[in-house]
Amino acid sequence: MTAPLSTTRSSVAITGGYVVPVDGLPVESGTVLVLDGVIAAVGPDVEVPDGVRTVDATGRWVLPGFVESHGHVGVHEEAEGWAGDDTNEKTGPDGAHLRALDAVNIEDEGFRDALAGGVTSVVVKPGSANPIGGQTVALKTWGGRTVDEQVISDAVSVKSALGENPKRVYGEQKKQPSTRLGVAAVIRQAFLDAQHYAAQRDAAEAEGKPFARDLGKETLTRVLAGELAWDQHTHRADDIATALRLADEFGYRLVVNHGTDGAAIADVLAERDVPVIYGPMLTSRSKVELRDRDIANLARLADAGVRVAITTDHPVVPINFLVHQASFAVKEGLDPQVALEALTVNPASFLGLDDRVGALAPGLDGDVVVWSGDPLDVGSRAEQVFVTGTEVYTWDRAADGGRGAGRVRERSERFAG
Repeated sequence: MTAPLSTTRSSVAITGGYVVPVDGLPVESGTVLVLDGVIAAVGPDVEVPDGVRTVDATGRWVLPGFVESHGHVGVHEEAEGWAGDDTNEKTGPDGAHLRALDAVNIEDEGFRDALAGGVTSVVVKPGSANPIGGQTVALKTWGGRTVDEQVISDAVSVKSALGENPKRVYGEQKKQPSTRLGVAAVIRQAFLDAQHYAAQRDAAEAEGKPFARDLGKETLTRVLAGELAWDQHTHRADDIATALRLADEFGYRLVVNHGTDGAAIADVLAERDVPVIYGPMLTSRSKVELRDRDIANLARLADAGVRVAITTDHPVVPINFLVHQASFAVKEGLDPQVALEALTVNPASFLGLDDRVGALAPGLDGDVVVWSGDPLDVGSRAEQVFVTGTEVYTWDRAADGGRGAGRVRERSERFAG
């Protein structure tokens, strides 16, 4: 399912700003024209049709909404404790039949925080307790009466985990997998079973015979067919090597998630064109496999030719700090242009969303953020956020009782015309 554009799509012309499309050269005193929720034109001399709202962005920067490519917003709710934590189904190591979509609460405060940080799209993923965690979903961070109306695509990827997390969870339960070799074995067996399943299903269909469907195996056959990426949670270089080995064996499309020790084998990842969603960066080294984590490793990966994105792993790091992680990475050597690509076009490309989001280009969704200045400057803030052309967040120091959090257009206002 790829959802239609939100019923809240609007038209707007954002004029006079320093327009940074990310996938093209910046435009001084440029205009971004959004018509009926879709970007119609970007450039210095754009004719604005009569009746279209105009927003003066003179002296400010205009960028596409950021894409958080690995988060748990909506499934690990802010300030809700265990009742709002639906990140991990820890009752079995193979969760291929699970879907993050079925646990997303769009009233999670994290969605409001996302807008304050200029994040307009997020790929929500199950957690890393299981070797196979379940199917992910790409969402807008605003716009639906239900979560289904915020779906960009539910055909994105399957989350998988190697390393400490699954071996700890099941080791504590005294059952497989309690070691790294056990974790890898669970994944291998699941794919072998999926291959046999696909052969039996296809044979039954060819013969016109009934066949009992299995939700988990159906999902894994889509990974094998290339329809879904394999989002591999892995930190240590040896675990990344295991991820590469498994991808070789079964031929699926691998995306390394976290990859905090990936710089040690950056040349291998670059040679194989395996992208890395790096982070989170603003944390302590909370477990053994993070001991070599360093913000500078992101620049080392990029310098080696690895395509990179950045993650907060929200709520591990608040989602509105996505851009601040990019700023710290620039401080530690990441090229500023690559930093912006890591927040926009790269994650959209890795996860098959680049026909909708990730840049300011005609035909893409009108998800536009007006910043007070260069977003990589920690003093800059998102002042106006548009999702499919509708202004959904406005910076207002007096908002929210003076917290300075800005003002989000809330549910009661979304469909009031």
